[in-house]
Amino acid sequence: MLRRDFLTALAALTATAPVRAGAVGAEMPFSTDLLMDRVRAMARERYRPRPMVPEAWRNLTYDQYRKIWFAERNALWSGEDSAIKVDFFAPGLYFPRAIKVFAVEGDVAAQVPFSLDDFDTTDKFPDLPVDDTLGFSGFRLRAETERAGIFQEFLVMQGGTYFRGIGTGQIYGISARGLAIDTADPKGEEFPDFTEFYIERPAAGARVFNVHAILDSPGVAGLYSFEIAHGLPLRMRVTARLIPRRRLTHVGLGPLTSMFQFDGTNRDRFSDFRPAVHDSDGLMIRNGRGETLWRPLANPKTLQVSAFIDDNPRGFGLMQRARKFSDFADLEALYHRRPSLWITPEGDWGKGAVTLVEIPTEREIYDNIVAYWRPETALEPGVLHSHSYAMDWGETPPGDAPLAQVVDTRMGRRYSGGYIATIDFAPHPGLGDLADLTPSVSAKAGQVSDGLIQQNPETGGPRLAFSFDPEGAPLIEFRAQLRKAGAPASEVWLYRWTPT
Repeated sequence: MLRRDFLTALAALTATAPVRAGAVGAEMPFSTDLLMDRVRAMARERYRPRPMVPEAWRNLTYDQYRKIWFAERNALWSGEDSAIKVDFFAPGLYFPRAIKVFAVEGDVAAQVPFSLDDFDTTDKFPDLPVDDTLGFSGFRLRAETERAGIFQEFLVMQGGTYFRGIGTGQIYGISARGLAIDTADPKGEEFPDFTEFYIERPAAGARVFNVHAILDSPGVAGLYSFEIAHGLPLRMRVTARLIPRRRLTHVGLGPLTSMFQFDGTNRDRFSDFRPAVHDSDGLMIRNGRGETLWRPLANPKTLQVSAFIDDNPRGFGLMQRARKFSDFADLEALYHRRPSLWITPEGDWGKGAVTLVEIPTEREIYDNIVAYWRPETALEPGVLHSHSYAMDWGETPPGDAPLAQVVDTRMGRRYSGGYIATIDFAPHPGLGDLADLTPSVSAKAGQVSDGLIQQNPETGGPRLAFSFDPEGAPLIEFRAQLRKAGAPASEVWLYRWTPT
């Protein structure tokens, strides 16, 4: 899938979008217990894929798809005293199967009917067949995030189990999914779908919203409940209840999807006027041992999978630490305003690994970064598996940084052979005098020099630099840290070097 086309299509549709105000179907009882009864029944049965929309819809070009959009005047709860408005997206292009959407008030739900009359088109939009397979492909939520009377979007759910959020003042970048199955596995990945959504109508003036989604795939059925509060950050609490149809040995919980093409670590590979192109620049982990790890992202020549073994992780996320326009110099993409996304597990997640997948890409239109928690224990069929976590779409993870953080990593060749790496750290009161700091640098292959610490007058913090020679190694795992009196003074910097 062309990622930038996909994202731009969403952006174009979010200029307008969802169902006719107040138009809902027959009412039926609603509760999460009733939805779980559905999920249990589904899990006992063989998976049945939903029908696809007509081929003419699926064959729409990107430009044609942009010529149909939902009219905001027809939004769910438009013209009513509701804290949110819901807009919807048309099917077709990358979205071959329709979803069902239900509006919930109290303990009653009613399906929002699909009608092409709720969409506007240009005169260039083709005349397409209409049948009962048509329906919405997704929706967006709008609320008064900055000014009274102005409803601005802050969350989109569309395609598989994908969804994207933004904090106030940000623009879309990183995406999340409900569940990952067999990611980067040679036998192929399974992509579950959210097939039905239940959107609870909030009271006027509410800032917290609730959405429920039924998940279905050949391997699992499930129910996801989202508690959503807009702001900076946009905070979501996710409760997932899964019943596998088969034994799932490789699942990803809290999966994140992003893009990293280049920055100062691999700038020489690309002829581009911009100094960097990425939605995220690093994986951050707060592990169960109390360490904070920072792993700059890479765009390798071959697929790379890294596993950070842990027990009961405190949190992880794909972060965008580059926050100045000059970091990217892109007037259109505005990468410096893209959100970071942080996952905070709730309860005991046990043993497993934060897993990072880095996929080669030559263009920024492709998502090539995936991160998720992979439990050590398989999910057994017919058994209810539940987990919960919080999501923060913003700039930084919750809580203060107890140690100095990495703000930039750069690498390049040395004229005398080998490479040099520089790691810049932000100022931090715990660092003290530069003379009190000692470098800790290690590598699992090749030769690496002792680190040198210098003051960086531009950042106001210290810079750790070292050189290395791969000596023919296909990859090198680095670990570096600033230390003071034998104790950590910075987060741990990790990096996997591969030839570029």
